[in-house]
Amino acid sequence: MSLSKQVILITGAGGGLGGTAALALAKQGAQIILLDKSIPKLEKIYDAIVAAGGPEPMLYPFDLAGASELQYQEMADAIEQHYGALQGVLHSAVEFSAYSPIINYKTKDWGHSLNVNLSAPFLLCRVLLPVLQKSEHASIVFTSDSSARKVQAYSGAYGVSKIALEGFAGILAAELEAGQKIRVNTLVPGAIDSPLRKRAYPAEDKASLPTMNSLEPLYVYLFSDASIGVTGQILDAQTFKP
Repeated sequence: MSLSKQVILITGAGGGLGGTAALALAKQGAQIILLDKSIPKLEKIYDAIVAAGGPEPMLYPFDLAGASELQYQEMADAIEQHYGALQGVLHSAVEFSAYSPIINYKTKDWGHSLNVNLSAPFLLCRVLLPVLQKSEHASIVFTSDSSARKVQAYSGAYGVSKIALEGFAGILAAELEAGQKIRVNTLVPGAIDSPLRKRAYPAEDKASLPTMNSLEPLYVYLFSDASIGVTGQILDAQTFKP
């Protein structure tokens, strides 16, 4: 499943799952645009990709919650000018602090979570769709959570954002399906030994959980030619095998 000549942007690239995906896709030859607000984290995954022999990635420090619409558009313009087209976008950035009852939520915290988890994916898609449409085939992948279907108590803004994100992904997939160029799917990692899981369940024994590296084949599948024609799907990493 070679991904040579594929340009893929990954949000939250300095995080656990974003970094795992970046390294997995780069190992298959993809040119990765690493987007994250933390420069040290970006540099760490940059070094890992180069050490693994992958194409030199582009670092794009970017605050999804604090950026203006103009800055989003400037990013899209810069990608188009540098690469000409884009073949993939992985929405892996996430905002989650802890489970909390609604009554304890502060308006600022609520808005920040929705900005990162929901509004940012919308803004990115809006400005990047013209660049994606310049490719013969392109893939957009959203990252969700099983809580989106369980309506889990105390999941708060995070839970609400994932419920809405799955709906947004479905609407976008339906709108783009007729063009047969851009496929849109949602990945549900499930219970996995990730930094997010550690924050959500600090007392849980992680020894029995799958590692983040177990997701590598699924990331490669979603951005390779093998998934062309697959769109509008919610893929559970614990049950779906590419």
